[in-house]
Amino acid sequence: MIFPRFAIATIALCTFSACSSVPRIVKEYRIDVQQGNVLTQEMVSQLRPGLSRDQVRFILGTPVLMDMFHVNRWDYFYSLQKGRSGEVETRRFSVFFDADGKLVRVSGDVAPAQPTDTTVVSETRNREIDLGSLPADGSTVMPPPDERGFFGKMMESVGF
Repeated sequence: MIFPRFAIATIALCTFSACSSVPRIVKEYRIDVQQGNVLTQEMVSQLRPGLSRDQVRFILGTPVLMDMFHVNRWDYFYSLQKGRSGEVETRRFSVFFDADGKLVRVSGDVAPAQPTDTTVVSETRNREIDLGSLPADGSTVMPPPDERGFFGKMMESVGF
């Protein structure tokens, strides 16, 4: 009576252990891993020939690679490894300067704006302030205080 139970348990154990893949019911969470400089089309569209190194650094950020053997070239790399699927997305963008430190050309996965493009950069990104309209003595006219809202009026009526 013990032998048939033992034989059935052994056969069942061998059958289950012979399965090459066990279905995963609970999967662990894996995060997306970003590395390098995130470059958008809007950022690259602001590049124009003749910009200085500081202006390019302001627009694109500090490059990942500034090679000492290629002083006039900056390289921007970006990689994104998706945690769920494991696929890796990579981008590479290079900026080239002349001997005077002015932008000459760019190359890479993200395309710059063409001189014929008439795309206008949004007003929120670029604002011009006319410094000539400010008073010379440094005095400024303060705008009127904002009107109190409902809760401000309630607090004022209570005494706060």
